[in-house]
Amino acid sequence: MDRGSLRGSKRIVVKVGTSSITYPTGRINIGKMERLVRELSDLHNSGRSVILTTSGAVGAGVGKLGRMPESLPQKQAMAAVGQGILMQMYEKFFSEYSQSVAQLLLTRDCFSNPERYHNSRNALFALMEYGVIPIVNENDTVAVEELKFGDNDRLSAMVACNADADLLIILSDIAGLYDADPRRNPNARLIREVSVITPEIEANSTTRGSNMSSGGMATKLGAARIAMANGIPMVIASSDEPDVLRRIADGEDLGTCFVPHREGYTARRQWLAVGSAPAGTVTVDGGAERAILHQGGSLLPSGVLRVEGDFPAGSVVSIRSAEGREVARGISSYASDDARRILGRRSDEIAGILGVCDFEELVHRNNMALV
Repeated sequence: MDRGSLRGSKRIVVKVGTSSITYPTGRINIGKMERLVRELSDLHNSGRSVILTTSGAVGAGVGKLGRMPESLPQKQAMAAVGQGILMQMYEKFFSEYSQSVAQLLLTRDCFSNPERYHNSRNALFALMEYGVIPIVNENDTVAVEELKFGDNDRLSAMVACNADADLLIILSDIAGLYDADPRRNPNARLIREVSVITPEIEANSTTRGSNMSSGGMATKLGAARIAMANGIPMVIASSDEPDVLRRIADGEDLGTCFVPHREGYTARRQWLAVGSAPAGTVTVDGGAERAILHQGGSLLPSGVLRVEGDFPAGSVVSIRSAEGREVARGISSYASDDARRILGRRSDEIAGILGVCDFEELVHRNNMALV
């Protein structure tokens, strides 16, 4: 990929991790935060729209209260204390550069629920229209396991999709993706570009984040998959690199660039790909998998091996290969019971089995998004 193409990025999502803005004690690293805010403000002043996805609330709470959380309620309490500190500091620094900011605290159901997905999308667009810099974080105070993203890397990728971003930049405490752990292997080499996340890359992505972060390189690869599948280039780079945001946005070859697979999706397909919560699973054979991935085909009953879960017609289902890898998500034309009755059968047999054939496809290509 020609990094020069990033110069045309008009809407940029920047994710910053806990270790990039706090000390190991959890207290805010004022120098690092001020530098980050200055760079974000400069990007914004250049005519670009900027969205910040930030970690650090739990760490800031730990720094304030002087103890580590030992349970989920304690972690939620730390987040409640720390989020206010975090926003107070951001507000202070951004105001020094004449920037207006807004806080958005999200949970997983803000994306899995289509109405909330579009509401949050509308809010983001309205804020950017007003020239405001949205500051996004997971709402750790109320998020229980089923509502959690698990890490802010994945959250930043989903925000990038929701906002139709042109570029996602993840700032970390290492310079990018390496072929080995650079903290343990001095000969580890930086990988400059990734177009396919291979099993070898996944096997080498075992580096963990700091004690107060939930991420690591594996979660950043998860974010990369989301961004790449939705047509958004993503760059991982070191937060300690001088003027890192401007240099990446100007096309300089910093960090690791993950090259997107295709053009961006419509808002509806974005929701299917990254926001929807599947009600069931449909396992397909190799022929159906190839038709979906390489030919833009619909999923016909003849290519279905197995249907799992109980769901009504119109539900979102996860479409998986015979090996269990998620290929796509889509809206099922049939309820799970009927889908099981027609799996493996030709479309011209549906009426004879169900008494009526409302749809020839189990999932039409227009109601499907690759993941």
